[in-house]
Amino acid sequence: MLTDDERDFYDSLSRKIRKKTLQLIYRTKSPHIGSSFSIVELLIALYFKVLNIDPINPFYPNRDRFILSKGHGCPALYSILEERGFLSPEYLLRFAVNDGVLEQHPNIDIKRGIEVTTGSLGHGLSIGVGIALAAMKDCKGYKVYVLLSDGELNEGSVWEAAMFAAKHKLDNLVAIIDYNKIQALGYTKDIVQLEPLTQKWTSFGWSAMEIDGHNFGQIFKTFGNVPFESHKPNVIIAHTIKGKGVSFMEDKLIWHYRCPDDNEYKKAIEELS
Repeated sequence: MLTDDERDFYDSLSRKIRKKTLQLIYRTKSPHIGSSFSIVELLIALYFKVLNIDPINPFYPNRDRFILSKGHGCPALYSILEERGFLSPEYLLRFAVNDGVLEQHPNIDIKRGIEVTTGSLGHGLSIGVGIALAAMKDCKGYKVYVLLSDGELNEGSVWEAAMFAAKHKLDNLVAIIDYNKIQALGYTKDIVQLEPLTQKWTSFGWSAMEIDGHNFGQIFKTFGNVPFESHKPNVIIAHTIKGKGVSFMEDKLIWHYRCPDDNEYKKAIEELS
């Protein structure tokens, strides 16, 4: 259970991260604000509570590894990394600009907290499986966390990686599904039906938990119970809302692509403030 003070802190931090993310996207006229907003609470939980990481010692060999497989959500990740101390505010200003250093999908930069280059959907879990297998073979204690989109589950490589992970009993691996139920071309159920999603993962040999991906109490409790079962990889199916935090963006497909105009930006800032 979170105390009232803890809940207030994390709720305030969520608004702050969304505001930073909004400013990044608005300033550079970038897409994917909806996809970024749906993962804010999950990223906060990972970077401020769960991950064994240190911005002062980013190459620490036994650090936990995080992979943003849904690389298009990187504006939220960059905002988190700046808040956590991996990126300077000046570095953050070099997102999606000519001669910049932060692209619209993450490029590997371990010094600044980015473990893997991602963006082509369906690759992140396979990479995470390889890192988790290496940790197990080398008797290392770190965990590997991979955040995927629900539309990404259309990719066959995800399920190949899922079978491999179960075969090798990688209970140091955690897949997190951002189940906001909207993908690039429409509602996920209308493109490729994923349900029954939990049963799919368990039938592949994983231990699965479903949570509200915006509820810090549920998120912290679930991460704290990893591994859910010995010798099984873990999957957290996080029910989220695309565009979460700004009322006129929530659950709207258009915010997969659109950047807010001046009036929409002002309204969004007001809501987040």
